[in-house]
Amino acid sequence: MYGSLDISTSGMIAQRTRMQVIAANIANMNTLENSKGEYDPYLRRAAMLEPAGNPENPQGVRVADIDIQEGALRAKKMPGHKFADENGYVLVPDIDSTSEWVNGLQASRAYEANVAAAETMKTMVAQALRLLA
Repeated sequence: MYGSLDISTSGMIAQRTRMQVIAANIANMNTLENSKGEYDPYLRRAAMLEPAGNPENPQGVRVADIDIQEGALRAKKMPGHKFADENGYVLVPDIDSTSEWVNGLQASRAYEANVAAAETMKTMVAQALRLLA
């Protein structure tokens, strides 16, 4: 009976992590320097989810890894920029804000679905306890 709550909770935790990663991508989509002021463009990240529990009987979901997408850069014409090459191009993070917002909405909806499932389970448990009392 409580396994269902655990499954919903694992889904909420996974989607919260996914939303945090998406927010970091949006916040850093123009970041070209690291904390030392060196040229180090931010690379897009993605939360990789996998079933939790054993393979024969998965119980929910978990974040397996935060994947850093190496080479996720695009050339942008920025003549005069301190990091521009001899042709005036700077490699900037290849992060599409529209795609990130859509992914964020999808994660938010999945989070809400897990909340609704947990609330339904709590209501069912309360009803069962009332019948037993």
